[in-house]
Amino acid sequence: MTLGLSLETFTIVHVIISLVGLVSGFVVLAGLLSSRRCASWTALFLATTVLTSVTGFGFPFDHFLPSHWVGVISLVLLLFAILGFYVFGLAGAWRWIYVVCAVMALYLNAFVAVVQSFQKLSFLRTLAPTQSEPPFLIAQLVVLGFFIVVGIIAGRRFHPAAKGA
Repeated sequence: MTLGLSLETFTIVHVIISLVGLVSGFVVLAGLLSSRRCASWTALFLATTVLTSVTGFGFPFDHFLPSHWVGVISLVLLLFAILGFYVFGLAGAWRWIYVVCAVMALYLNAFVAVVQSFQKLSFLRTLAPTQSEPPFLIAQLVVLGFFIVVGIIAGRRFHPAAKGA
C-alpha cells in the first residue's frame, strides 16, 4: 500500500500524472518558442511535473536510487521555474532562468519516459535489455540533443509581453 492505494493503482496514477506533465510541458515548450506565456498550461505543467517527482518518492525502496536523484534535481529546477514565473514575473534574469529550468524539467521527464519505455515495452526491452546497448544510448542522445537545441531556441525567442499587456 502506498498512500492508501495498492502499488498497481499508485503506479497507474503516477504514470497518468507523468504523461499529463509531458503533454502539457510540450504545449508550454511550443509557447516558449512562440513567445507566449500559456498561463494555464504552465500551471498544469508545473503542478503535474512537481507531482511526478513527489509521487516518485512514494514507491517502496530500501536505498536512494538514481531515479531519486533525478526527482531531487527536477524539484530544484521546478522551484526556480515557479519562482521565475509566479514570484518574479519573468523580470530580468528570471525570464531565462524560467526557460532553462522549465525545459530541463521537461527533459528529465522525457529522459525517465525513455528509461521506462525501454524497461516496460517488450519490443524496446529486446533492443536494449540492460539499457547500455546502442539503441538506448542513441534514443537518449537524440532526446538530449532535441532539448538542448529547442532550449537554446526557446531562450532566445521567449520574450513575452508584460503581464496584462
